[in-house]
Amino acid sequence: MAKSRTTFSRGLLLLLGAALPAAVVTAQATQGASALQPSGASSGVSTGKAMATPQSQTPLIVPKDLSELRIEPGDLLSVNVYDTPEFTNSYRVDLAGNLTIPLCGKVNVRGLTLPEAARRLEAALKDGQILVQPQVNIDVQQYAGQYVTVTGEVAIPGRVALIAPTPLGEILAQAGGATALAGSHIKIRHGGDDAAPEEEVPYLRSQSNRETASMLVRPGDSVIVPRAGIVYVLGAVNRPGGYLMQEDGKLNVAEALALSGGTALQANTGGLRVIRRNPDGTVLDFPLSYDAIAKGTQTPLLLQAQDIVYVPMSKVRSAFMSTTGLMSAAASAAIYTVR
Repeated sequence: MAKSRTTFSRGLLLLLGAALPAAVVTAQATQGASALQPSGASSGVSTGKAMATPQSQTPLIVPKDLSELRIEPGDLLSVNVYDTPEFTNSYRVDLAGNLTIPLCGKVNVRGLTLPEAARRLEAALKDGQILVQPQVNIDVQQYAGQYVTVTGEVAIPGRVALIAPTPLGEILAQAGGATALAGSHIKIRHGGDDAAPEEEVPYLRSQSNRETASMLVRPGDSVIVPRAGIVYVLGAVNRPGGYLMQEDGKLNVAEALALSGGTALQANTGGLRVIRRNPDGTVLDFPLSYDAIAKGTQTPLLLQAQDIVYVPMSKVRSAFMSTTGLMSAAASAAIYTVR
């Protein structure tokens, strides 16, 4: 009985030993086949649009609704004409925005959406008496390199790649957002012409900006984020100089004096002056009293860019300091950045 059990055990081990290598080879082959298959791929499933990976590392902004896409020169289009394989091919849009189709000639598709381009190509094939009832489908194989240039007070100035009109807020986010030194307006220059007029969009870092969400930036545009305006605090202060209007472009006299370290002991705080030059060249002189502002009996004047706040040392010196002299002093003042 013991001998028969031993014989059975040896036979079972021999059988398993013969089957085990085949099972290991099958598992390894299956694992290798799955490794060769691209991630997310499955048999019989089409991904729809084929998008080429940009050569640069610049992220590409793709719109949520692909129907917004407009065909531009350099795009590579896949044209499929139903039941007519001789017309089915890939075509590159030339600099004039044309597709050159055999027997049909040049068909301009620049600025059209994909469905609009398909209808235009169907009309060209039908009008040229090439096909009676053509059915055309157009897809994008490769998008041409299109960019928006973002400069000024952003964290990552440079070019942002995009293929369709995109809200300004998304462009700013792609550029790392505006810095703390950004002003209260953003300039957009449409097209590649440097002489083109600029469009200004209000922008406040501390608030939600509906304008940046609704304003569309198109490929080829330039976005300029200017630095905040400068106000000058001169005279009897602890640190005279120029200061950026960082608080969303709003700064009053009391805040400007605080940035300059406060008034000196010898200052005539009752004889402050604010000098403002208007765009038409006229000059305004606002007399103020810091004593009255500190007591709450006078509202601090809201400053504008390029304003000069002058704190006199004495009443006599205040009377003899002309506006021209203050402007000359402001031109040579040091500029301070308070972060």
